[in-house]
Amino acid sequence: MSHKSEQPEVPGRQAESTFSRKVGEQELRKLRAQKRTIQGVWFGLGMMGLIGWSVVVPTLLGAALGMWIDQHYPGGHSWTLALLIAGLCLGCANAWHWVAKEDAAIHVAQDEQENYNE
Repeated sequence: MSHKSEQPEVPGRQAESTFSRKVGEQELRKLRAQKRTIQGVWFGLGMMGLIGWSVVVPTLLGAALGMWIDQHYPGGHSWTLALLIAGLCLGCANAWHWVAKEDAAIHVAQDEQENYNE
């Protein structure tokens, strides 16, 4: 006599499992969306300040280093101008990075909100 240890397949069990999984996914999306609150005006102003400083600081550091080099090691060309431009380029790349990062975060939050609303 052979005993089967497997449970017989219950009709509707598969649909119930799929439904539970979908509900769990929606709940997870909702919780993630609640964590990401929409930033207001102050966040935007703060981000503008952060981006501004991320450009200004490398530019000023490049200019200061260039002035120091020009004073201590005079030469045929201006290190001040060259390092000021290099600092500006570095600062712009840094600002681009911050803006791209925030843009991606905003799009992820919008996509999650759209998926939640479906």
